[in-house]
Amino acid sequence: MDPLRIALTVEQCWQPVPGGSGSYIAELTRALALDPSVRTVGLAARHGADELPLPAPTGRVLQARLPRVALYESWSRLRRPRAESTVPGLDVLHATTWAVPGRRVPLVVTVHDLAFLREKDHFTARGNTFFRRALDIVRDEAAHVVVPSRATLDDCVTHGIEAGRISVVPHGVRAQEVSARAALAWRSGVHLERPYILWCGTLEPRKNVPRLVEAYARAAGQLDHDLVLVGPSGWGEATADVERALSQLPRGRVHLLGRLDDADLQAAYAGAAAFAFPSLWEGFGMPVLEAMAHGVPVVTSAGSSMAEFAVGELVDPLDVDSIAAGLVAAVQHGPGHAAVRAAAQPFTWSRSARAHAEVYRAASGLG
Repeated sequence: MDPLRIALTVEQCWQPVPGGSGSYIAELTRALALDPSVRTVGLAARHGADELPLPAPTGRVLQARLPRVALYESWSRLRRPRAESTVPGLDVLHATTWAVPGRRVPLVVTVHDLAFLREKDHFTARGNTFFRRALDIVRDEAAHVVVPSRATLDDCVTHGIEAGRISVVPHGVRAQEVSARAALAWRSGVHLERPYILWCGTLEPRKNVPRLVEAYARAAGQLDHDLVLVGPSGWGEATADVERALSQLPRGRVHLLGRLDDADLQAAYAGAAAFAFPSLWEGFGMPVLEAMAHGVPVVTSAGSSMAEFAVGELVDPLDVDSIAAGLVAAVQHGPGHAAVRAAAQPFTWSRSARAHAEVYRAASGLG
């Protein structure tokens, strides 16, 4: 049987802050490139030769004639241009984010989460409008929906997408080995003299970082650990809120390091005594899985998608004392925890890619 011809939207990788969706696209396209049952091509907006995606999708990428803003609005409002006008000869189109092209072939959409319906104040007004219109498109047009967690499946069903056309396909993790010497060298390079608790993500309201900082302040008397925050700034007042929270702490105990490249991020994970991620809501929570793959005990939110796979301390993300108690408990486990690492091992990108390919075959009618 000839391989299915699949186009995946990959424009998220050109966004200033690609986030977990960008990592998902990069890792999924890398894994699908090794699957002989599918032949994939990326679909992106128009970019100049000097505009490079980070992270980069694997394989051939074809660009539409319109730049991102115009393309997204045209897809959303007019359902034009159709995907086939840029990528002819398709069997299935996979919209990997809420930017959903018009098309004639069967449509698969990844719904990472419906957080914009839970806390609309955590998103811009323009973003909320765009996401809601996209949800209508998905309800009306998608042959199949991929979600990364049971929590997102439940939200989709609540908001009108039938369970029979939804598949839960967890993300994978690819954690490179980091030697003790490399982890120590990274710590030295950023002037970390004490053991540390790590947080990683985009600084935006739903990540709940101000409460994490407050919890750390309350627990500091029971900890011989610094708090390290890594990741890019997002939108709104999130960064300012974090900086205000930091101003209440002694200098030198909290380190706001910004975005790290992949090698440094892996070293940061590997050297952490614990990983704290008390997000208010996530579709999956990839940083939690990345930390677990390094054997790092985690502190994350009870009742969330992370609780579906996390091994560690599950806390109430709205309760500062609960987060503080979780931090104290997590550091007592010690790094390199074998049970934590083992819990992450089933989550591979090759397994995720195989499940995606099964969805493509079902959507195409050739499965």
